[in-house]
This record gives sequence, structure tokens and C-alpha cells, in this order.
Amino acid sequence: MSADQIRVWVDGRRVDEGPAIAAVDHGVTVGDGVFETAKIVDGQVFARTRHHDRMDRSLAGLGLPGLDRAHVDEGIASVLADGPIPFGRLRYTVTGGIGPLGSDRLDGPKTHIVVAGELQRPAPVTTVAVVPWIRNERAATVGLKTTSYAENVVALSAAKSLGATEAIFANGAGELCEGTGSNIFVVRDGVIFTPPLEAGPLAGITRALTIEWCREEGLEVVEESLPLAVLAECDEAFLTSSTRDVQAIGAIRIVPAQQTAAGELAAVDLADRGLSADPGPVTQRAAEIFARLGKERMDP
Repeated sequence: MSADQIRVWVDGRRVDEGPAIAAVDHGVTVGDGVFETAKIVDGQVFARTRHHDRMDRSLAGLGLPGLDRAHVDEGIASVLADGPIPFGRLRYTVTGGIGPLGSDRLDGPKTHIVVAGELQRPAPVTTVAVVPWIRNERAATVGLKTTSYAENVVALSAAKSLGATEAIFANGAGELCEGTGSNIFVVRDGVIFTPPLEAGPLAGITRALTIEWCREEGLEVVEESLPLAVLAECDEAFLTSSTRDVQAIGAIRIVPAQQTAAGELAAVDLADRGLSADPGPVTQRAAEIFARLGKERMDP
């Protein structure tokens, strides 16, 4: 998504070019905000209601007022009005609004931002890299989709240096957790496993639909705490996210701790591993189910 193709709406006006928000907006100064990323298909927003519902949960978790759905939907209509986007990303954000330079808030209007742009469709198979930093499953913001993404930026940069498109975190207990912007599933003996929400991953919209729809179609899906070492022994693995849908993992890399910046590290007792250049049979089935039902149910 190039900058010159991004459509931007902020609180009632299009600002594709030029200033968008104040320099002292709390979302800028301290990352006080939440956001949602939804898939755009042929100009339509996929799973809009579920994304709105999750934003309400994130806002409540930060102590911010509930989502003004009509206001955000106005912004969504605005950025989609310039012609259909065949496949793309819709991101909408709510911040604490104008605030002090510290962590206190002012009791004023919140800032609403809606952005849309076209994306290339994801490849069916990708490479991931396990990073030595952890997700804190006991953090105040666990399970909230906040704008504080600095640790994801660092982790993803480290993963990309090894040719991966996603970084995978363990949690503080050394269990498999999630990616920077995706959920992870593994397959063993034909059964699909994924970390439970108690392990600290974000409650992904695509994650939930994959679980529901695969079960509906007769696949066994288990939400269970998994050791990070499961990546060394699983038969298949795949990611889910709003813009990846169900994407097979073909190779797993390991980011060495000595190559990373200082920080809290997880014990990563794994080695680089190749899985398959093609999706495995269970992953392929899950991807087919998601693609078919997602086309039939635009707002499931």
C-alpha cells in the first residue's frame, strides 16, 4: 500500500494530503488509542460488526467511551466512495484526543481516523521467525488492540531480516502465543490446535471465524496451551489475520537472542525448520472453508 494511494478521513473530513491530527493528540504522544484492521473485498468491509464489537471491548479496556459506530461508518463510507477497492485494508482508529504530554487524559472529544488502501493478495505460503521477546499475558492491555505497537515493529524488523513476513512470540510461561498481527495454529495428527485467549493472544476476528467454520465443517479444533517447542514437532502450521485469511507456514526461522536489542527474552530452544512449499492437507482444507464461507457471509 503506497502512501499516494491511501484514503484518509478524520472526524468528518477527508485529509488524503495534508495534516490529519494534532501533534498533541494522545494517540501520538503516548499511544493512547485502539484500532481495527478489516479486509476490503470488492469495495465491501468484511466482518464489520465483529470488528466494531471488538473495538468496543478495546475501548472499554482503556477506559475510553464506546465506539460511535455511526460516526466511524460515515468515515468508512467516505474512504470507500472513490471507487471500489478489489482487495485492501481498512484501518480505523480511536484515540484519547487532545491531551497533555504525560499519561493523564483530558475529558475532551476523541479522535476518529479511518484509512483505506489497496493491498496485494497474500501468498498461500509464508515464512515466520520466532523472536526471543515475549508477550506479557498479564499486562494491563492484554487482549486489547491498542496503537502501542513499538514492540511489534522491532520484532517484525528482526523477522524480516531473516526473510520472514511475520514474527512469532511466546508468552511469559514459554508457551506459543501469537504473531505481531496474526494468530497461529498448528496441526498434529489431523487435529488443529491454537493457543487459548488466556495465553495472551489477541482475540483475532479471523481466528474466531476459522475456529467456528472449521468446526462447522467437521474439522477438530482445540484451544489449548501449547509449548513453544510444538513448532519443532507439528505436522503443519498456519497463520490467520484479516488480510492473510488462512495462510500456511512453509518455514520457521529463529531470531538469535544475541542479534536482538536488550529486553526480556524467552527461552527459544528451537532450530530453523522447513515444513512444506505447499499448504498441508488440513491447512488447505481450513483455507478452502474460510474462503468459501467468507465469500458467502460478508458480515458473519
